[in-house]
Amino acid sequence: MNPGPPQAGSAPGGLVIDGVAKTFEDRRLLDAVSMRIAPGESVALLGESGTGKSTLLNLVAGLEPVDAGRILVGDIDVCSLSADAAAALRRQRIGFVFQAFHLLPYLSAERNVAVPLLLNGAKPAQALDEARRLLADVGLASRAAAMPRELSGGEQQRVALARALVHRPALVLADEPTGNLDPATAGTVLALIAERVRASGATLLMVTHSEQAAAIADRRWRLDAGGLHEA
Repeated sequence: MNPGPPQAGSAPGGLVIDGVAKTFEDRRLLDAVSMRIAPGESVALLGESGTGKSTLLNLVAGLEPVDAGRILVGDIDVCSLSADAAAALRRQRIGFVFQAFHLLPYLSAERNVAVPLLLNGAKPAQALDEARRLLADVGLASRAAAMPRELSGGEQQRVALARALVHRPALVLADEPTGNLDPATAGTVLALIAERVRASGATLLMVTHSEQAAAIADRRWRLDAGGLHEA
């Protein structure tokens, strides 16, 4: 029997990846990968394209099943959750910045950002107020009412970041969070990530090729053909 969804306040922070393996299209992408990140700690995950970095983030978020091993978000074993319980875990405890944004095309920027708060029971007015505040923090106060199709790639990236942080998640997963941003804007966004993670005691696992982005992390790990190891 699969466990039900986690309840608010039931899990401490931190992330444990223990002996995780994943095969994709007959290729062993991840093999006995292990990592431990303490509550409040940030890690930059480096490596060449195709080594499985984004796949690892998806496994941690419960978006894909592992072939072997276990993943603990706080004290919750992600690998044992039902699809509904995994969705509840993401909604309550995880903020995910996708490389492809995944904004809802029929909602404005502010309403996209408000979605996690609304799903967690916030009142609409309160959720929109908080969404607008966070959009202002990423320099998009004037674009709050814009639809995703009206936003540039960099603007969409900042909306996606605001959405990932708005509910103050215990775990932030970021897949190339500055990949579509110019250096100055990237600096602003990275400062916001660092400030939010530090203030809330959240754990951050960030996939990046950017030295600028990696510089905000406490530690660097590298994923390559030889496995996962500290850089």
